Amino acid sequence: MIEGMEKAQMNPNDLIIKHFRLVDVQKKALGRLGLETLRDLLYHFPARHIDAGKSSAIELAEDGERITLYGQIEKTGTKKSFRGHVPMGEAIIRDKTGRMKLVWFNQPYMAKMASVGDFVRASGVVKKSGSTITLVNPELEKITALPGDTSPSLFTEGGIDSDERFLPVYPESKGITSRWFYHAIRKVSTSGILDTLTDPIPSDVLKRYNLPSLPTALVWLHAPREEKHALSARKRFAFEEIFFIQLERQQARMLYEQNPTFLITPNKKNVDEFIRGLGFPLTDAQSRSIETIFTDFSSSRAMLRLLEGDVGSGKTAVAAVTTYAAVTTRPEGQNFGALQVAYMCPTEILATQHFESFIKYFVGTGMSIGLITGSGCRKFPSKVDPSGWTDISRTQFLKWVANGEIPIVIGTHALISKSVQWKHLAYVIIDEQHRFGTKQRAKLVQKDADNKARAPHFLSMTATPIPRTLALTLYGDLDLTILDQMPSGRKPVITEIVPVGKRDAVYEKIRAEIKAGRQAYVICPRIDEPDPSKEGTLNMKSVKEEATRLQEKIFSEYTVDILHSKMKPSEKDDVMELFTTGDTDILVATSVVEVGVNVPNATLIIIEGAERFGLAQLHQLRGRVLRGTQQAYCYLFSDTKTEKTFERLKALTQAKNGFELSEMDLALRGSGELGGGKQWGITDIGMDAIKNLKMVEAAREEAKRILDEDITLATYPLLQFNLTLRTQSHFE
Repeated sequence: MIEGMEKAQMNPNDLIIKHFRLVDVQKKALGRLGLETLRDLLYHFPARHIDAGKSSAIELAEDGERITLYGQIEKTGTKKSFRGHVPMGEAIIRDKTGRMKLVWFNQPYMAKMASVGDFVRASGVVKKSGSTITLVNPELEKITALPGDTSPSLFTEGGIDSDERFLPVYPESKGITSRWFYHAIRKVSTSGILDTLTDPIPSDVLKRYNLPSLPTALVWLHAPREEKHALSARKRFAFEEIFFIQLERQQARMLYEQNPTFLITPNKKNVDEFIRGLGFPLTDAQSRSIETIFTDFSSSRAMLRLLEGDVGSGKTAVAAVTTYAAVTTRPEGQNFGALQVAYMCPTEILATQHFESFIKYFVGTGMSIGLITGSGCRKFPSKVDPSGWTDISRTQFLKWVANGEIPIVIGTHALISKSVQWKHLAYVIIDEQHRFGTKQRAKLVQKDADNKARAPHFLSMTATPIPRTLALTLYGDLDLTILDQMPSGRKPVITEIVPVGKRDAVYEKIRAEIKAGRQAYVICPRIDEPDPSKEGTLNMKSVKEEATRLQEKIFSEYTVDILHSKMKPSEKDDVMELFTTGDTDILVATSVVEVGVNVPNATLIIIEGAERFGLAQLHQLRGRVLRGTQQAYCYLFSDTKTEKTFERLKALTQAKNGFELSEMDLALRGSGELGGGKQWGITDIGMDAIKNLKMVEAAREEAKRILDEDITLATYPLLQFNLTLRTQSHFE
């Protein structure tokens, strides 16, 4: 039970410690979960609800399934695991259909919660290994007798009543359990605090979509009497989250478009000549994308567009052609000079690669191209070599950018720093910058000589396949263009699912390819060796451990290196430089290589623990070897035994493109796991809405309607207040 302090009136902004006696381990657990106030506690939503009126039989248990069992304890004990010597608690539970082992890692005391002969209720995740069936880290509750039509509550000593059939299971942290949250939230919600909350969603919107009010939704989500109540509450909070994202995105777009922009007028004859000089024909999708961007250029409002395309679909060529159109347009009122283009990349390696690509595209046009990174500045063309570049000082570089002498500037995030001043910044291209938000974009608005603000046209490019509903939410302020064609002659990657027993044959194929001069990636789900105390991670390969194994036991004659997110940017760049130049044969990495550089010589990729990645992410990783003209191979190493997971991986070998895969991923894998909702700044409950196109579109239209009435939201002070809070905490 929750030990309360002296009874005091509760306020949503009160600290949790004011109303609950907490030991240090509980305080730390709440801190890890980001919970400080009573409002935070009320908004700590259950991950799911257990229907205490339903149970599963042991004989029906499926691997990976979360189940609730009722049975009798036959045996208990404690021991240490073979690997890592982790203390464990164990028990055997029996029902009418069979026996199952219960295992608690790092919690040996759990085995003492019940004695031999006790009737219990156990809830956990099933793990099957051969003929052994285990329930991992289950919740365990002693009961007086095995149930008939009803079952005892997880949270009370007696039987279950109709008010407590659906029991909430909350996200936990060491020291804080679902049981604690259940009692704490019940105490808070029955204190009268719900009557003091003001609903951030306008009442007419709630009524229009039949959504419950805030107090009702909180009660229904934390303590539902019926399953439909919990679903209705989740729908309401999912709508609320998407609505505020849309409100923020649409407001940012409207404010950006209030600034005058640059009129860019492509010369069709010159553009056609530039395209012919690229050395390859454009696909129809590329041509359509270019024309769409040209139409935006001719508008009085600044372009805000997202260009999505699979790896190898030709986004860089679209960027080059549209850049040419911009820099061959004279600034307004001038018959000399050129408009400027900024091309921003996530890494120095990628920026350098695009700089070299643009030199090939623009050589002979008379246009200067600059590169600015943390390592220094370069300028093309060089006075000594008209087809090459030269290093220049940062001071000189910034001076030439400021006076407009360098019209095309490629670089990293430093491009939008205060030290970089522009003469006529008319067009900004952002390559794979998921975290480039509205505040950063606002920095692009420049003051001209007359102190008049001008907003450049904006193009964001991504190779990350995103379902339409997610794109409408995340990029609600951008118009969407999709490159859905690949250049002719590009060979599709041969993709195979490789079970445990056939890996040696794959290693031999890789050895033959490397011997022929090719290179390979090996992707692992973890950086370090997994914690043996966590059962779910025992079989997950780590970058460091796998690199050592491959170097010492399998590919000792070749060079193996590692790359992961905990490395410093300079270290990552050094590793990629060695791989790009061919000095490294095998690169063992985490999914950090999703946004990688062009290494045409890398034709093989192994993905360890493939079942742990989303389909869209697997497709993105596979794209790393879709850079050259040689046949490429992708091997999905998986020890999955479930048909559902195998079918999901099989889809990777059948889908036509990444966008089709992302939609399949959403349907097969679940919105909460789609590429990891947290990377988008969306909670699991918000991701629920991503499966519902109508809900996303409704939230989008409501946001537009309100902003059309009042872009500043001055007449909606509650919306304005909540939007400010959410923007500060989630979206920037």
